[in-house]
Amino acid sequence: MIELGPNRYGKAAIRLVKIVREPDRNRIRDLTVAIALEGDFAAAHTEGDNANLVATDTMKNTVYAFAQEHLSGPVEAYATVLARHFAAMPQVARATVSIREHRWAPIPTDAGPSPDAFLRTGDFTRTTSVTATDDGGLEVDAGVEDLTVMKTARSAFRGFPRDALTTLPETDDRIMATKVTATWHYGPTDLDWDAVHDGILGTMLDVLAEHASLSVQHSIWIVGRAMLERHAALAEVRMVLPNLHHWLVDLSPFGMDNPGTIFTATTEPHGLIEATVRRSADR
Repeated sequence: MIELGPNRYGKAAIRLVKIVREPDRNRIRDLTVAIALEGDFAAAHTEGDNANLVATDTMKNTVYAFAQEHLSGPVEAYATVLARHFAAMPQVARATVSIREHRWAPIPTDAGPSPDAFLRTGDFTRTTSVTATDDGGLEVDAGVEDLTVMKTARSAFRGFPRDALTTLPETDDRIMATKVTATWHYGPTDLDWDAVHDGILGTMLDVLAEHASLSVQHSIWIVGRAMLERHAALAEVRMVLPNLHHWLVDLSPFGMDNPGTIFTATTEPHGLIEATVRRSADR
């Protein structure tokens, strides 16, 4: 017997820019939105019956139309409104809205920050994913991606297994650089989203800067544990850290020493370390 397995569909990569026009300045809200629906869509697959399919073009239009009224605060709040809208449809069991917010900052001028000209900052991208269900349930994740950081000291890697193919030397002093993707899952769903996000990100950066790393795996544990300890609203933290290698350049052919100052940066191949730090069931 052949049957249809789990399925979902939606609209991805919806680009939305909203200019918030205030009396003395403008602000930019620049989002990439994705919507995914799960529910009673089997007939569309097996019978070609589209009666229960919400057109993905309608999803795109809803993102734009709802932005006028509902994109006035945190992306988590906007995603919640969208997710609940789609989850309320009779054929939808589960609606997930994922948003990436791209950051812009006023251009600094001699007269101060420009009121209407901006730079794309590129320091990181704020993310959220909100899932609403037809029984009123709500789950909220948030995080950051494309956050590139580097530790130039207090980073080591030693004591690993060696065999005939191992050439990597052990070190107590190396560069650790990575492009952080961090996603955290909230327990409560009625928070001051901007304040909580800023606090969690601040903790992550503070601990990343101050700790001594024995490996990237060790760093994920130390940083993730601190985020959970300091922020009761968090249930778990997932981090994905590519190890962006910086190799010491051999200057000996030129009769020069290199006391850990000149490196070549590489992005490929790279190590890729992923882990989730969460509260145990007994907390």
